[in-house]
Amino acid sequence: MNRLSPIIAALLLVSVSGVSAQEATFSTKSLAPETALKAARAALESCRKSGFQVAVAVVDRGGNAQVLLRDRFAGAHTVDTAINKAWTSVTFKTPTLAFAKETEAGKDASGIRQLPRVVAVGGGLMIEAAGSLVGGIGVSGAPGGAADDVCAQAGIKAIQADIEL
Repeated sequence: MNRLSPIIAALLLVSVSGVSAQEATFSTKSLAPETALKAARAALESCRKSGFQVAVAVVDRGGNAQVLLRDRFAGAHTVDTAINKAWTSVTFKTPTLAFAKETEAGKDASGIRQLPRVVAVGGGLMIEAAGSLVGGIGVSGAPGGAADDVCAQAGIKAIQADIEL
């Protein structure tokens, strides 16, 4: 019995599956650092106008931090919390305010809160352009997740015209 070499078998599998080089890869859009910084600055300014000292993080579509701003009197915990709010929103593809409600104690998904980095508190939003996820923004330090959410929304609003595809 003849055995095909692994290379020949792989080539045969690719040719049989009909996957072309064009279908084997894809392109994505991400925020430029300048755009991420603009969103973070706008969110920080929105919170300042309301008298809140916060940290703001903008992450890319994979949840990796791009920009972090921490106001001078924002608590030490706000840095990691802002990053992780943005990460939670992007990786679960839902605003953290809604995520908090969906994962309350007693609900089927409540155990997901035990995963590392998950923050089930408002203030984390996805940044989308033309229906595509391009990043996320997280705000921490205002009195409550709903107030953090308002500041995050201001950050997205500041870049909306820039990211329309």
